[in-house]
Amino acid sequence: MRGQVLGVDRTSGEGQISGEDGQRYCFRPGDWSDERGPAVGVRIDFATEGNRAMRIFRLPDSDTASVAHRQPPANDRNKYVAALLAFFLGTLGIHRFYLGRNGTGVLMIVISITVVGLVITGLWALIDTVRYLVMSDAEFEHRYARRFA
Repeated sequence: MRGQVLGVDRTSGEGQISGEDGQRYCFRPGDWSDERGPAVGVRIDFATEGNRAMRIFRLPDSDTASVAHRQPPANDRNKYVAALLAFFLGTLGIHRFYLGRNGTGVLMIVISITVVGLVITGLWALIDTVRYLVMSDAEFEHRYARRFA
């Protein structure tokens, strides 16, 4: 039978599998015939004995399938929050720090030290506010997505 690993207890090595028949099966570390061992989401082939899975093997395409189904992390930055920060605290560049643009955030703080600088950063922040509100959600998410290293 084929199925997918639902969960694995890292301390004991025991876990659960969801079979194609809709049933759940338990397994122990000794039931695993593959040298890499279980991982959540891996597609597998296994034999059953009651509600227990035995002789468990990874399917050859399970590594590529799990990568293909993996979703990128959702963007935790919101364009409306960025627009409000730009409108109310824009001269200090707070919206730039919020969006991960630390260099221009520091530049805005430095420019804001003088009265002329406040006018410049005020206009800059107003332009950013309008730009964030006009920008599509998809473009905002693409442009200001958090980069994970």
